[in-house]
Amino acid sequence: MLSLDALGPEWDCPLGSKDLEEEEGPGSGGSGLPPPSCFPGSWRHDVGLDCKGSPEGAEARAWTVHYYSLLQSCLQQAGLPETQDRSQVPRTGCPGAEATLCVLGSPSTFLSVLLEGGVQSPGNMLLCLSPAWLTKVPAPGQPGESTLLVSKAVSFHSGGLTFLDDFVPPRRATYFLAGLGLGPGPGREAAELARDLTCPTGASAELARLLEDRLLTRRLLAQQGDVAVPATLAFTYKPPALLRGGDASPGLRLVELNGKEGQEALVKEEVGTFLHSEALGDALQVRATWAGHGWSLAQPPGCSVLRPQHRPPGSPSPGPELALRICAVVCRTQGDRPLLSKMVCGVGRVDRPLRHQSSLPQTLEVALAQCGLGEASQVAVVRQRVKAAAEAALAAVQALEAGLSAEQRGGRQARTDFLGVDFALTVAGRALTPVALELNGGLCLEACGALEGLWAAPRPGLAAEEAAAAPLVETMLRRSARYLMEGKQLLLLGAGGFSKKFVWEAARDYGLKVHLVDSDPNHFASQLVQTFIHFNVTEHQRDEENARVLAELVRARGLQLDGCFSYWDDCLVLTALLCQELGLPSNPPAAMHLAKQKSRTQLHLLSRHGPPWPAPSLYAVPCCPLESEADVDRAARQVPLPGVMKLEFGAGAVGVRLVEDASQCHEHFSRISRDLQVEADHPGIGLGWGNAMLLMEFIEGTEHDVDLVLFGGQLLAAFVSDNGPTRLPGFTETAACMPTGLAPEQEAQLVQAAFRCCLGCGLLDGVFNVELKLTGAGPRLIEINPRMGGFYLRDWILELYGVDLLLAAAMVACGLRPALPARPRARGHLVGVMCLVSQHLQALRSTASRETLKALHDQGLLRLNLLEEALVPGEYEEPYCSVACAGPSLAEARLRLLGLCQGLGIDGPHYPVAYFLSHFK
Repeated sequence: MLSLDALGPEWDCPLGSKDLEEEEGPGSGGSGLPPPSCFPGSWRHDVGLDCKGSPEGAEARAWTVHYYSLLQSCLQQAGLPETQDRSQVPRTGCPGAEATLCVLGSPSTFLSVLLEGGVQSPGNMLLCLSPAWLTKVPAPGQPGESTLLVSKAVSFHSGGLTFLDDFVPPRRATYFLAGLGLGPGPGREAAELARDLTCPTGASAELARLLEDRLLTRRLLAQQGDVAVPATLAFTYKPPALLRGGDASPGLRLVELNGKEGQEALVKEEVGTFLHSEALGDALQVRATWAGHGWSLAQPPGCSVLRPQHRPPGSPSPGPELALRICAVVCRTQGDRPLLSKMVCGVGRVDRPLRHQSSLPQTLEVALAQCGLGEASQVAVVRQRVKAAAEAALAAVQALEAGLSAEQRGGRQARTDFLGVDFALTVAGRALTPVALELNGGLCLEACGALEGLWAAPRPGLAAEEAAAAPLVETMLRRSARYLMEGKQLLLLGAGGFSKKFVWEAARDYGLKVHLVDSDPNHFASQLVQTFIHFNVTEHQRDEENARVLAELVRARGLQLDGCFSYWDDCLVLTALLCQELGLPSNPPAAMHLAKQKSRTQLHLLSRHGPPWPAPSLYAVPCCPLESEADVDRAARQVPLPGVMKLEFGAGAVGVRLVEDASQCHEHFSRISRDLQVEADHPGIGLGWGNAMLLMEFIEGTEHDVDLVLFGGQLLAAFVSDNGPTRLPGFTETAACMPTGLAPEQEAQLVQAAFRCCLGCGLLDGVFNVELKLTGAGPRLIEINPRMGGFYLRDWILELYGVDLLLAAAMVACGLRPALPARPRARGHLVGVMCLVSQHLQALRSTASRETLKALHDQGLLRLNLLEEALVPGEYEEPYCSVACAGPSLAEARLRLLGLCQGLGIDGPHYPVAYFLSHFK
């Protein structure tokens, strides 16, 4: 007999771990009090756990004390200092202007997240030990939604330092992650706090119920096609809409019963068919379990059985057969792409349940070796298959959530940002295949954190390994930045050219309210902004006067601005002057002017001898400004030749040339003076400042770009890329790769050189692009571009690191510290080449046409950045486009690009791509 009495809608499906559903534990019922504390160690107990204005009952207070002791025990076992109580002196902070990553839940579950947050964003990762430390208040102008305020928390800092802090006024959460656990404790209060928040939320009760529904998730994964699940027969009665319809899934059969009685014949028939089906393979037993909306028969969701191999003859019995369970943590990253961050294994006897917290965490290599699979190639295959299956599982969950309403998700901002997937290994056709057993939230994260805890005390020779929570914390910061900037009013000077079309799509995506000032009344961007002000921004001799006029125009229109910035070379000094007039955050106009004029930059830095040391003068290069023919002779005597001649205010390497003697200096000066006189001769390269030039010493070495994010004189992030050799005597860029292939010490030297040169010029806040050469004696400065890097750089950094320089620049302009990871890690490699109309016109009209390149880009075979709209040849040209290939290694990306360029006709004797890529090794 099969009773269906329990299948009614009144069944209360609890939140929490399916691991506990068949066993009673200390947290599975009873009085609602925490389990008796037995934490080894010694720490102060007279700390201020009370939250003023929000008293707790006895039961809630017991949980707060329990979690505080658990936190101290976890910190102590990780070799970290005890939490310091600073609650007697409340922290004031900057309410509404800082990232606040708030976690409510068990410290042991989220320890990996908390410690990583302390590294990536010190002081902004907060652990609340009680729901009473948080308050929901209605959000103005957003009916039905609430803002979450933090009055008390444990803050995490670099080095594992923690502080118990009160916040007056309370901090506004910019990201909330709650532990929604089974049984007693603050789980239900956490679920209510997480519902319908204005800030991004990494979990909700509604989404947790979906993940805990084994039948729903098993069907979801089976339909994905890339994830194997145990063969399953399920009987449902009045299933929810998510379980109805859809395509049949291999190995998973759902039978909907149309009544509570008289179903025995159907059940017997289906069970008999299932037991004799090919889907069961060599399974020796099946198990009946409650699956959320009905009963299911399936292969036992325990673990794979792997027998030790290669036992020498006459050796003793190998002992009991071993079971292996693989636990994977996968995180949502930039562009909603799933990324496996870590996997751990549990090994135990096959005749005993192998569940979370009942086995010791091991690496995949060690666990497979215990089971006789010790070859590196075998481990690599298993790792890749688990990675693919885990990432496909999160992709399936993301697709499911995308089809849900805000109410079904638990709020407009609620979504699953990380997922735990438990796997067994099965043998299918002599190949080891991971089979997904179940999905969870904190259990896999806790297991990975426990494995990381094995190396709490650093050992010599132990390589630093990325924390399981690193991609999750990056996502928390990324979503926090979006939340902080949503609705901000920004004045943008200079729309830029075709290569800056991405700005308008990004502004819409981030919810920015952009007001644009530009010289072109017909610019396409004038129709894409809140306000358009037509104004000539190229008359640089009148910048101070124009700044005052623009300030009056802004006031007359009643614009309530949060910030003002520019990424366009022509407008940088004017922007600083306008910010000064409007009282908005900016670098001093003098600093921007100093960085904008190339000879002044070098000569100023040459005079900066320190302290501190190394002084900026060590990076500067001798040069001489040229305003007339008479200056050329003097410069040729003062500057060692060969040298480089360039426009003082130029951009895009237009007019830059290697000169080997005085006659070449005169010849090039005359040519530029004749051809490039006013803005109309070559728009966008700074001719509105005039066409003065400079001669600087030619520096041997490899060329590199360093893109920096600075705030208050602090270096928040730096991204180093390598450039290939140019086609001398010109200096138009040919090729690039990211991340750099340099040794860590050389990379650090470049970052410090760029940072110190910016500080030496007075550039303290913003996003800057610094071009340098790396010589045998160290880095030497080419020039500082006091704005976001051009060409492909913003796109590549966003793709590889998940950091948007455009958003970072906008945040700095609003006086907000950019919410960036302290040590972003690249998720691969990009290698690219530039295409020039003068060299590739035939290919760009045929084999490498725009349509062909876009199609290859859409297929993921290359990464295309279009820089110019039309195929217009000219003597002083800039690149038409950048074509790049991605790869897991620099060598693989390089080989892919070389093959692609040969096939598209980009490579050739006149444009030897292999030579341009020769530096990237």
